[in-house]
Amino acid sequence: MRFGILVFPGTWSETDCHHAVNGVLGQEADYIWHQDDDLTGYDAIIVPGGFSYGDYLRAGAIARFSPVMGAVIKFAAAGGLVIGICNGFQILCEAGLLPGALRRNEHLQYRCQWTRLRTERTDTPFSRRCAPEQVLEVPVSHGEGSYFADARTLQELEEQRRILFRYCDADGVATAEANPNGSVANIAGILNERGNVLGDDASP
Repeated sequence: MRFGILVFPGTWSETDCHHAVNGVLGQEADYIWHQDDDLTGYDAIIVPGGFSYGDYLRAGAIARFSPVMGAVIKFAAAGGLVIGICNGFQILCEAGLLPGALRRNEHLQYRCQWTRLRTERTDTPFSRRCAPEQVLEVPVSHGEGSYFADARTLQELEEQRRILFRYCDADGVATAEANPNGSVANIAGILNERGNVLGDDASP
């Protein structure tokens, strides 16, 4: 597969993503500058974490209007795979590719720590190599990682099985203590209706 990794002024995990894709998975990966608008030839796009445009207005709010995001919206509409990590998740929500929003952490603290995610589905392109309810240990690094959506949206996410990851403890139980940011329903990762766009609040 050929991956494109977006780069905005202020992002910092694009090199981590490149290492994961190219160095660990052995797949082709290219950096794509925020002013580019051609994603021809890519199988998957990664929107990495960081502080795009400094997050001066609101996390992801400025990046949402960059030329490359117009191309990402078209790419996703055509069925291309898109994953947004941390700030990338925020950008996908701001761009309307995913519902809801990422708010300030409930405790109002920046958190950089290891956490656990329970895999809710294994029939998606992003989780097919996981076991049912597998607990993954991954780091988080964010100050605005608390996922929020209104009651109707949450009901749709639940009914349509679009919640892919939840914060959990070592036994796979989604407890309040295991939730590092106060995300509603312990949500750590969600899918769009088509299942080809993933937003996940954990780092690569």
